[in-house]
Amino acid sequence: MSRRRPSRSARSTRRSWRRWPGRSAFPTSWSSRIRGARSRSRASVVPSGRRSRSRGRSSSPARSGRTCWPNAPATRLRPRAGGPPLALIRKKTGNFLEDFRLGQVFRHKGGRTLTEGLAAHFTDFSFTANPLHKNLRYARAYGYPSLPIPPGLVMAVAFSQTVEDVSENARANLEYIDMRFGSAVYAGDTIETETTVLGVKSSASRPELGVVHVQSVARKQTGEIVLAYQRKVQVFRHDPGAALDEGEVEAAHVDVELELPAYDPNGGHSELAHLSNADTYFEDFVPGDTIEHSRGRVMTDEHIFLTGMLDNTSQVHCNQTMIDRDPSRYLGGKLVVYGGIPFALCLGLSSPDISDNSLGDVVYRTGRHTAPIFSGDTVFASTEIVGKRDLEGRPDLGRLDVILRGHKFERGGAEEKRVEIFYLERALAVKRRSHYSKG
Repeated sequence: MSRRRPSRSARSTRRSWRRWPGRSAFPTSWSSRIRGARSRSRASVVPSGRRSRSRGRSSSPARSGRTCWPNAPATRLRPRAGGPPLALIRKKTGNFLEDFRLGQVFRHKGGRTLTEGLAAHFTDFSFTANPLHKNLRYARAYGYPSLPIPPGLVMAVAFSQTVEDVSENARANLEYIDMRFGSAVYAGDTIETETTVLGVKSSASRPELGVVHVQSVARKQTGEIVLAYQRKVQVFRHDPGAALDEGEVEAAHVDVELELPAYDPNGGHSELAHLSNADTYFEDFVPGDTIEHSRGRVMTDEHIFLTGMLDNTSQVHCNQTMIDRDPSRYLGGKLVVYGGIPFALCLGLSSPDISDNSLGDVVYRTGRHTAPIFSGDTVFASTEIVGKRDLEGRPDLGRLDVILRGHKFERGGAEEKRVEIFYLERALAVKRRSHYSKG
């Protein structure tokens, strides 16, 4: 028997209903299933590990074979009989203090190919003045095939790759240790990083926190090391009662040395000397002097964008809702600026006076963020000249040892207080005037 065709008015009503805002575009059978699940939502949402009175089935994570965040069980929606189970799964990202194991090795996912756009954006943002990173003619005259990526950006990219595994659930980065640069990096190079856990330590004064000590090594696509360093980071616990693998293991020796192009006495460097400052050669620096750099740079909410550009996913830099729910748990109760940004900014602010005639940074012996910075803070820098010595095998260069400090000003009423935000013991390879300038 043939089906009766609906009347014209019924067909018109159905078409109008389909066009109504919010009407599902799914086929009728799907829409019915979804509406059925919604209508039974009060009886159908079953916490993990409990039994539904209506069906008598367990909805534990083990039954579904899917992993859920500890102490945040899956909620399961049960559609009509015969339909597939539905689950809301709260994922855990990153590691907490109790998750780290001594000697554990992370081969961080992702990697990053540096582009000309990223290099230009970050170099301009940080006020980097050295023409080596901005003037292709200048860079080639010094033996580089292209513009070398500045050390602050190399560090920020390599560091950010470690965040998801090491410091996604951190409160603060405490210290950089023995950060050494190796092979030069150019646009088009890809950086990949791996990290070894050297130490885990609980905090006696703050039981919800502890310190993780790691060693990270970054390589480019050729296998050459571009950066090796250690760092200590303050990490939250997730389960206060969980056992920790506390202790310390010895760091592996990593053979890395700054790659520098050979000196060419016929390179025509004197003709390019006007492109850099005339008073920043090795001969110009006097141990004991402190240089107050004249420029400052305000930090705006662009720090969130820059952090994302570098693949740093730590939530303390970008998740305002998380901060607002428990401001006392986090530094200053506000989004804190990713440390790699003031790190690179202090390097840039100092560059006209310190590294304008440098061919590279050799090592950062130790560094730390002594106070956080937030959107609205203005960053300034100063450099103390600590010492000078010959650079082995390079009579055209000298090694300059300095302490770079970053600071901001905080105002309380009529008073203005200078607050140190950054400390870095730094060594640079600086050109000698005798080899590179006629003046």
